[in-house]
Amino acid sequence: MIIEHLSNTIDIKAYLKTLGVDSGGVNILAAKAKSHIVYIKDMHVGAANILKQDALSIGADLAVPRGTVIATKPKVDTLLIATTKQLQLLAKKELSQPFGLKELALHLKEFLKAKRAKNVDIMGVLNANDDSFYAQSRFSINNSIETIQKMIEDGANIIDIGAVSSRPGAPRVSLEDEYARMEPIVKIIKEEKLYEKVDFSCDSYEPKVLELALKNGFSIVNDITALENDEVCEIVAQYNAKVVLMHMQGTPQTMQKNPAYDNILTDVYSFLQERVQKAESFGIEEIILDVGIGFGKTLADNLTLVKNLEHFMSLNKPLLVGASRKSMINKISPSEVKDRLAGTITLHLEAVKNGAAMLRVHDVYAHTQALQVQKALDSFNAIA
Repeated sequence: MIIEHLSNTIDIKAYLKTLGVDSGGVNILAAKAKSHIVYIKDMHVGAANILKQDALSIGADLAVPRGTVIATKPKVDTLLIATTKQLQLLAKKELSQPFGLKELALHLKEFLKAKRAKNVDIMGVLNANDDSFYAQSRFSINNSIETIQKMIEDGANIIDIGAVSSRPGAPRVSLEDEYARMEPIVKIIKEEKLYEKVDFSCDSYEPKVLELALKNGFSIVNDITALENDEVCEIVAQYNAKVVLMHMQGTPQTMQKNPAYDNILTDVYSFLQERVQKAESFGIEEIILDVGIGFGKTLADNLTLVKNLEHFMSLNKPLLVGASRKSMINKISPSEVKDRLAGTITLHLEAVKNGAAMLRVHDVYAHTQALQVQKALDSFNAIA
C-alpha cells in the first residue's frame, strides 16, 4: 500500500474520474475536497470498505472505484478527503482495524504531527568558489568570519558551505581544487569554534572533502547525489552526522537538457524513498529530504513540487526547499539574478505553507523577517 498526500489545488474532479468514481459521486465528493486529500494506492479492498464506512461516520469520505463494495478487485486506489479533525479521529479509529489500516493510522498520526511543527530553519548559503550563479553568496577567506557572524546575526540556523558550483552547466572541478578551496575556511571555523554558534553543512559529495569538514566541526552533509557513493554513507554514519538527500535528474552538466518524468511527484517520491532506505541501512539516523528545485526540472515540475510538498511528508522526514534566486523565477517574471528576491520569498513562503521545515537561502535576513511576519499572521488568524 502506497500513501501519497496531494495539494488542495489539484484538479480533484480529474482524479475522481481517473479512479472510476460514478459521475454523480464526482460532483458530491469534489464539493467536500476543501482540506486534506490523501491518495492511497494498492489498498486492500476490505480496508477500503472499512475505511469508507468509518470516514462517512465522522463526516469525511473515501472515494473508491466502482465495484469496491463487492470486491471485484483485491486492491484499489482511493482518495481520502477529510479535515484535520477528521484525520485525527480516523487515526484513532483505524488502529484496531485489519488489512493494513493500522499502518494507515500510524501514518496519519505522523503526518499530523509533522503538520503541527511550525519552526522553520534557515540554511544560509556561502560559496568558497568564484563561479556560483549568485555572486553575493561568494566570500573570501579574508572576510569569512565577518560573513559568517553576519549570517548568524541575521537569523541563520545552519550555514551551508560548498566549493563547487552545481548550477546547470557548471564545469567540473577536480577533487584537489575543491579540497584546496574548502580547507582554509574549515580550519577557520574550527579555530574560532564557530560551530558552537551555528550548525555548519558541507555541500559536497566527495568523501575526502566531507571527512575534512566533519572532523572539524561540521555536522551536516548536503549531498546533491543523495548518497550515491557508499563511501559517503560510511563517513556520514561514522561521524553521526545529519544528511540532506536531494533529488537530481542527471548531473549539473546535463540536468537541464530536456528533463522528463512519467509523473514528477511519484518519480521524485520513489527516488527519495529508496535513498532514505539506503541511508538507514548504513545506520544514518537524521535525514532531511530536498526535492531538488531546479535540478533536472522544468518550470512546471518545479511549481508542481512546491505546490505538492505535502505529498512527501509521508516519508516522515523534514523537507528542505531551495528555490533561492533560481532561473525558474526568470521564466515567470524575466529578471536578473540580483532582482529575484521577491520571487524567492514568494516561493519559499508557499513551500513552508505546504510542509517545508527548512529553507536554503542566499538572503538570510529577508527570510527571517518574512517568516516572522507570516508567523504573526498565522497566530492572529488562530486567535481570531
